[in-house]
Amino acid sequence: MTFISSHQDPEALSLTFIAEFDAGVERVWQVWEDPRQLERWWGPPTYPATFQRHEFVPGGSASYYMTSPEGEKFHGWWKITAIDAPRRLEYDDGFADENGVPDDKMGATHSVMTLEAVDGRTRMTTVTVFESAEQLQQMLEMGMEEGVREGMGQIDALLAEPARA
Repeated sequence: MTFISSHQDPEALSLTFIAEFDAGVERVWQVWEDPRQLERWWGPPTYPATFQRHEFVPGGSASYYMTSPEGEKFHGWWKITAIDAPRRLEYDDGFADENGVPDDKMGATHSVMTLEAVDGRTRMTTVTVFESAEQLQQMLEMGMEEGVREGMGQIDALLAEPARA
């Protein structure tokens, strides 16, 4: 499996995920850059994502929803704060209403995803920072750690497919 580890750091208000893939950095970057590939792994297999907007540029935004097995839709948003292709992506992430308008009740997180070549593979490290210890705990109770682990576990199948032009 590609997933290596996750680490909670309550003092730093962060949650870190590390995965490695048998593909080059540029190919792994595509699973973030291409919304059709992104929606095939963003979230656990039982909650597939649909990206309605995906402006993959600094200052760009994304809106998406994840559909539960019962058909309920959970909406989210991104604000892309920095890109250094194909090595680094920074974005703010949060929940939204059905129209894609950010829902401030749960607050937002800030994530930094980096890709690096390691022994012929690509290591992906994602660090998510929360606004408070309460927000971190609430997201953990909602299953964020398991969901991200399951989502990242779907990336290998995408990487086994030919790269898109």
